Amino acid sequence: MTSADPARVIAIARSWLGTPYHDQASLRDVGCDCLGLARGVWREVVGPEPFPIPPYSRDWGETGPREVLAEGARRMMIEVPPVEAGPGALVLFRMKPRAIAKHVGILTQPDTFLHAYERLGVIEEPFTPSWRRRIAFAFLFPQR
Repeated sequence: MTSADPARVIAIARSWLGTPYHDQASLRDVGCDCLGLARGVWREVVGPEPFPIPPYSRDWGETGPREVLAEGARRMMIEVPPVEAGPGALVLFRMKPRAIAKHVGILTQPDTFLHAYERLGVIEEPFTPSWRRRIAFAFLFPQR
């Protein structure tokens, strides 16, 4: 599987800037959550979503025996070591120690990333050491 052009992924992701936050939605300029942003970018970069996304909780502190989000990403994306993730990569964050990875962002530059945040919508912000420490998994979008 060959990865998609990172510049294209970033341009498409940035076209979602300003989209309001809406839990479990995935419509540019209408509303999305962090996974909805990734799903929308997927549809434009790769094509139709390969399987339906089941409802999920908003609890970033959720624990459990399975990394459901990472398992789903592995089915359709190219996994890379988090330390090798660069611009255009999808990163999954573990927001609390011992919790499963439940937050998603897209790296846009070595020091910035895009994500959907409650009350703020889709924003691009500095990729600080605090965010870097939380990365649990990283994936590349495949080519169409």
